[in-house]
Amino acid sequence: MNMLMAGVALWTLAHLFKRLAPVPRAKLGNAGKGLVAVVLILSLVLMVKGYRAAEVVNLYYPPGWAVHVNNLLMLVAVMLFGMSATKGQLRGKLRHPMLTGVMVWAFAHLLVNGDLASVVLFGGMFIWAVLEITSINRAEKWERPEPGDPKRDLSLLVITLVVYGVIAGVHNWLGVWPFPGAAG
Repeated sequence: MNMLMAGVALWTLAHLFKRLAPVPRAKLGNAGKGLVAVVLILSLVLMVKGYRAAEVVNLYYPPGWAVHVNNLLMLVAVMLFGMSATKGQLRGKLRHPMLTGVMVWAFAHLLVNGDLASVVLFGGMFIWAVLEITSINRAEKWERPEPGDPKRDLSLLVITLVVYGVIAGVHNWLGVWPFPGAAG
């Protein structure tokens, strides 16, 4: 569990480094970006290894219907994540679509995973996203981008469905069937 907690903490600190220590971060220049990238990779390794190695300690038992809500929320999370790069009408509707997508992803996973490691991982990522949004909002004024071509939103929807399918396939490959019923 310590490895998992260290991974979540490193992820959070690396992302907040620019806001928490702007002067040292600025002095490091491109080397600072490289350092943050290395720390983020290390944090991902620690989170994956820590999560997989964690003893299962159930804190709550999710209801069966939560799987359906999780899957719907995951579609929303993938679409929000994609909105950060869209050039369609949805552009500018939400200031932090990627971080909001992380929050939706984390909440969705907390609905279907009641063990301590999941609460640490997904709860930690949810808290990180909230902290990140708050720190960005305090530090920077938002210039809402102009809406783009509505056809781009249709492309976003198609890409969302494809990515969702890939994510479901990866879950299946890892041995976690994300849908109700028997594995595909």
